[in-house]
Amino acid sequence: MNLIADFLMAAGAFSVAVYCLVLSRRLKRFTALESAMGGAIAVLSAQVDDMTKALEQARSSARKSASGLDDQVRRAEAAAARLDLILASMHDLPEETAAEQEPAEDKRLKFVRRRPDRAVLRVAE
Repeated sequence: MNLIADFLMAAGAFSVAVYCLVLSRRLKRFTALESAMGGAIAVLSAQVDDMTKALEQARSSARKSASGLDDQVRRAEAAAARLDLILASMHDLPEETAAEQEPAEDKRLKFVRRRPDRAVLRVAE
């Protein structure tokens, strides 16, 4: 009976030793994975911070552009209103007659040709 109890005790101790060996290997893999995961998480966190800063810069530049565009749109609308008024006032002007539109035949255009000063040309050379 003692021999059977000793045999069972040795088998139990051996199975516990094998279980502890398997657990220690899994724990080593997990810590290696955790350090690798921790490094990856740290890198991703830094990238998220950089992207957040870039997003804030893009938002601020978009706000500036939008305010500049709003100002330009207001100025363009004011100019369009002035042009509409000018165009409307042009309709109130009297139309020219056909005699006023055609130039008189006895008036001719005169062309005057002048020769350049030779002294100025020599100095420039």
